[in-house]
Amino acid sequence: MRTPVRAQSREGEVPVAKEDRGFASMDRGKQKEIASKGGKAAHHKGTAHEWTSEEAREAGRKGGVASHRRKQEQAAAFVPVAPGSSETGAAGDVSSSEERGSVAAQTLR
Repeated sequence: MRTPVRAQSREGEVPVAKEDRGFASMDRGKQKEIASKGGKAAHHKGTAHEWTSEEAREAGRKGGVASHRRKQEQAAAFVPVAPGSSETGAAGDVSSSEERGSVAAQTLR
């Protein structure tokens, strides 16, 4: 278990753990409320980014490509340990000492 790190406090202040400070430590409802106010203020000021349909399309395409690539890499990293077994292991894992010897012999050739 991690011991909370105490922030330095000024005289008369109660020390607070770093984990208990900031935006990330707030509950989701409070975060949403603050973020909403910021978004509304940016739109009102005219500095908020508004996506064009082309920008949104490109962002969605990039996300889909990255997700698909990650799934393929994960699938390639695991192979069945033994025929008919429901357990999986990392690619290249060998399930028995006999097979390990066979693999070692092939490597030395």
